[in-house]
Amino acid sequence: MNAPLAKNVSSPDSEKLILIGAEQPGAQGLSLEASLEELEGLAITAGYEPAAWMKQNLSRVNPGTFLGKGKLEELETAILHHEADGVVFDDALSPTQNRNLEKILKCRVFDRPWLILEIFSRHAKTRAAKTQVELARLKYSLPRLSKMWSHLSRQRGGIGMKDVGETQIQLDRRMVREQISKLERKLVTLDKEKKTQNKRRQSAFTVSLVGYTNVGKSSLMNRLTEAGALAENKLFATLDATVRKIKRNHPYPILLTDTVGLINKLPHDLVASFKSTLDEVRNADLLINVVDISHPHYQEQMRVTTELLKELNADSIDSILVLNKIDALSPSERTDAENRHPDALFISCKTGNGVDAVRSAIDARYESQLISCQVDLKYSQMKALSEIRKLGLITGEDYGEEIVSLQVQLFPQHKERLRRLLEEI
Repeated sequence: MNAPLAKNVSSPDSEKLILIGAEQPGAQGLSLEASLEELEGLAITAGYEPAAWMKQNLSRVNPGTFLGKGKLEELETAILHHEADGVVFDDALSPTQNRNLEKILKCRVFDRPWLILEIFSRHAKTRAAKTQVELARLKYSLPRLSKMWSHLSRQRGGIGMKDVGETQIQLDRRMVREQISKLERKLVTLDKEKKTQNKRRQSAFTVSLVGYTNVGKSSLMNRLTEAGALAENKLFATLDATVRKIKRNHPYPILLTDTVGLINKLPHDLVASFKSTLDEVRNADLLINVVDISHPHYQEQMRVTTELLKELNADSIDSILVLNKIDALSPSERTDAENRHPDALFISCKTGNGVDAVRSAIDARYESQLISCQVDLKYSQMKALSEIRKLGLITGEDYGEEIVSLQVQLFPQHKERLRRLLEEI
């Protein structure tokens, strides 16, 4: 049944779309209603004009057309009624389903994964992001190329000549495969460059901001570091990992990373292509899980984030739950949220309320990683003091007649480096 949308902020020249969602047995992630609301936001972000929703409970997916015959007839009527230019499905379509639906509906048909790829393509700015998005786009497109050449499949040459359409499809697929191989090699090179850069950060305590897209991660980063990271009220405003130092006088800097937002039904090719970016999450010492507490479906978004972190093998990393946008809550809603999440930190990036508590929590987790040891130096060895300060935090000094005793805090992995330094002096 068609559900008219409450609002539309797209431009008058935008393509009109019908949004299709299906409730399937055993489906995980967001509820159908929440998922369609999110799909609407994705469509608007990509520059489309959502005209209507259609929802259906499916006991089984039709392998040829996804939807059953009756719902397809209803969809054809809706396309004519709304003068829609296309249809976007909330679930991934197979190449066969995509092809058949376009033949039946006689308009453009695509799915959520392609819509997300369109947005990523628009927002990619750096070499790495552009390469990652293009690789994912080509991998998605490869099995769907045949529909581009259907007009040629009927053209046949003279005796002994091959079918022109089939030849063109094979040629095009080969070109795409070659481009995929080229981009994969380029990503390997970029990944090596990134790993070289990351070696310089091995002595740092790394903190990664994670969470659903558009929850305020970049705004929190700006509050904590004055990074000037792009902070916009739209989906996937951040694609490239931004790394900034939290200003502290520790021997090892605390580095904060803003990473790409997570979302329900994130395309697997996109996850694979953004491996190097998501490695910032996997390799972090601490995760700051940011949640938009004012969002009507925030609990479902939290569940999706938890599931995706498990897929990334990052669910065992120490984390702090930060609930943002408390300025948008009523007093009773705030009290209810505090009762639901007693261990969370409540903040407003808009007003700055609670941000100092996040900073203090990061410092506390940092300091909990440090171990204490005593270093005894002869006065003739005091020249090594500057090197010791590079390895650890000197918290106490006791000057005796012949020996200076230092109380030092350092990361466990640097204890061996300190031992070697003391043997050399």
